This record gives sequence, structure tokens and C-alpha cells, in this order.
Amino acid sequence: MVDFSTTENQQLIAQTVKEFAEKHIKPQMMEWDEAQIFPVSVFKELGKLGLMGVLVPTEYGGAGLTYTEYVTAIVELSRVCGSIGLSMAAHNSLCTGHIMAFGNEKQKQKYLPKLATAEWIGAWGLTEANTGSDAMRMRCVAKKDGNDWVLNGSKNWITHGISGDVAVVLARTGELLDSNGITAFVVERGTPGFKAGKKENKLGMRASETAEMIFEDCRIPAENMLGEEGQGFKQAMKILDGGRISIASLGLGIAKGALDAAIKYSKEREQFGQPISNFQGISFKLAEMATEIEAAELLTFQAADLKNRGEKVTKVSAMAKYYTSEVAVKCSTEAIQIFGGYGYTKDFPVEKFYRDSKLCTIGEGTSEIQKIVIAREIFKN
Repeated sequence: MVDFSTTENQQLIAQTVKEFAEKHIKPQMMEWDEAQIFPVSVFKELGKLGLMGVLVPTEYGGAGLTYTEYVTAIVELSRVCGSIGLSMAAHNSLCTGHIMAFGNEKQKQKYLPKLATAEWIGAWGLTEANTGSDAMRMRCVAKKDGNDWVLNGSKNWITHGISGDVAVVLARTGELLDSNGITAFVVERGTPGFKAGKKENKLGMRASETAEMIFEDCRIPAENMLGEEGQGFKQAMKILDGGRISIASLGLGIAKGALDAAIKYSKEREQFGQPISNFQGISFKLAEMATEIEAAELLTFQAADLKNRGEKVTKVSAMAKYYTSEVAVKCSTEAIQIFGGYGYTKDFPVEKFYRDSKLCTIGEGTSEIQKIVIAREIFKN
């Protein structure tokens, strides 16, 4: 039996995040967007609210909540600003999530309390300049040297690649194209040989920092290896299953924000002596947007529910990520159309939703990759 009721925790988190976003994000988000400022102080404040360690157990300083509350938080943040939603999601599901899932007790004790409170901001490095979807061809290598591993190479398109205090990095420790030849390591900022590279100048999500991480003879103690040698690729695929729920939540929030703005504007804007919401051309657009958002929300929370129950989530998380990200693009496009010329200006919020939404169809596996994952899963039956 599917339970569609909203929990008290969800309602409380939604209200808390709404109030936080109105006070701490909305007044400055366009300034951050224009100048590509990554507002670290905002994430420190989110850390105080427990939102940077939503899924982290309380014994490690986290909020100890479920994926249901986590999705709710991302949706409400992204309803106001996709950049803040994206960075909060990447910190939680990728870096923190990887250490939580595959770290030993000593590693968890060392890193999770700092990440859960946002004393440290987390980064996660899988993608390289020439290996996006094709991760098994990665060129970043780690070679064993006594009790250490020496890391050489670079990672690109990394959220918090400059500002992250700690990064989970996937590096090749075996042969090219060997799924058992990749290993995960925790690398702390300040480690000799680890430096930040180019910051990307992006279309959208401009207040969420995306940058290169460079490793030159970067020596990492063996105790920083996550899980077993050669298991990194398999770990990463499991982390991306959860990460896709994060991107689905991000897209859902953006779509909802675009719909909110479009409904409000359609009631206020008058043409031919009446509000444009009275015109069927406009009302039908809004009806379609609302219906697709509802369907996207059900898929996203279904994936969250499966994750909470510890069941396999690969197919449903890929479906949620694929469908919701495409809905986000469609809804933000339609919102601009409803706003007309005003929608094309930075005086109104929909042009930002439009720019931010596109990333959802690309990050953590493109829409095309999601279709491959979904097809692979349905053919197993």
C-alpha cells in the first residue's frame, strides 16, 4: 500500500527551508548568479539547520533523517535557487554519502561530523575532461608506494572543486576498462600536490561552484582508501543511484518554482481587458505543467521510498531523474513563454529557472544515459 500522506517531519522541513530561502537566499541570489559567487556562508547556515547532513546518523553529528525529508529539503531550496539546491545535494549525496556508505568506522568518525555540520564542504571526483559517461577510461591514476598511494591526473566538472575541504576521488589503480581497476580515496584540501584548477563559466547554476581538481604526485596515506582496492567503480555506481534522486529533486524544485511564478504572473498580467490566466492558451499550458510536475513528484518520492527501505533503486531513480529533469526544462520554457518579453529579462525569476534547469538533463548521467540504464533494467525481467 502506497502512503501519500506528508509526514510531520516533511512539513517542518519544508517550512524551515522556505523561511530560510526567503531570508538568506532570495535577496542575493541574482548577485551570486551574475558574479558566479559560491556563497559558503549560506552552506554554513544550512549546516546549523542540519541540512548538510540530512542522511547522516545522529551519532556522527547528522540529522539522521530519511530520503523523504532529504528530497523535501532539496525541492524547497531549488524552488527558489537551483544553485543552492545543487550544491546542498552534491555535498550530501556524493561526498558525504560515499564516506557514509563505504567508509570504515575510523573514517566515518573523522569526516562525517565535519561534513554534517558544514564545517567542511565536500566534493566528489569521478568525471574527467575526456571521460564523462565513459568513466572506465579515466586517466587519473593512483600507484601504490609503500604505505601511501601517489595520485596523478585531474578531475573536471567537480562541484566545489575549489572550495571543497575534502574530496572523494575515484582513480585508476588497475588496467584501463577494468571495472575492478578503480579505487576511491579521501583527499583533504592542503595535501601537497592537490590543487584547484579552472573554474567553469556556466550557463546556469552559476552560484554552485564547478571546477577542476588537479593532482601532481599527490601522496595519500593508505588509510584514506574507501573500501577495498578496485571497488571504486562499483561504489560510484551505487552512489549515483542515490545521486539521481537528488537531481530528480532538484529538477522538481525548479519546475515547481517556474510554475509558481507563471501562475502568479498569469493572474496579474492583463491583456485585452482581462488577466491572461483567463485565456485557454495560457491555462492549458499551466494545466500541463501542473500535471507533469505531479507525475514527476510521485516518481521522485517512489525512488526515495525504495531507498529508505533499502530496496534496489536503479531503475526508478533513473526514471525519476530522466523524467523530472526533462519536465524542469519544459516547465521553465513554458514559464518564459507565459511571461512573454518580461520572461526573457533578469527582472523576473523564470529566465534563471530556464538556465538552471538544463543542467538537470546532463549532470550525474545525461538523459540518454538514463534511458540506457532504464532499458537495461527492464530487459532483465
